[in-house]
Amino acid sequence: MSSTIDDYLADLDPPLREIGEKLRPVIDEALPGAAAAMWHGHPVWGLGDKPGQRPVCLVKAYGAYVTFGLWRGQEVADPAGRLTPGARRMASVKLRTVADVDPALVTDWLRQARDLEER
Repeated sequence: MSSTIDDYLADLDPPLREIGEKLRPVIDEALPGAAAAMWHGHPVWGLGDKPGQRPVCLVKAYGAYVTFGLWRGQEVADPAGRLTPGARRMASVKLRTVADVDPALVTDWLRQARDLEER
């Protein structure tokens, strides 16, 4: 099990690592000051002092794709229609190639999700 986000990404197969490496700076830039840490085995970004406290988003790799999820994603406007509703208020998108990462769209989702969490 990886102890840092860098280790987590480094341990991924090359196609998934590319997705994670393209996604991470987008997340970091859209969520300045957010705590980024490993939580339950995958990277999570949140507004609290501890991992998983006031979580905003997560990145989790599977065999053929990387999931980018938002804890309050069902409350986020998604004109592209790419977010799939999940449990509770979550929504996510499966990223199968690096081309699936749309930095402008992800930034918009993240800013909305951060604003929801800051209320």
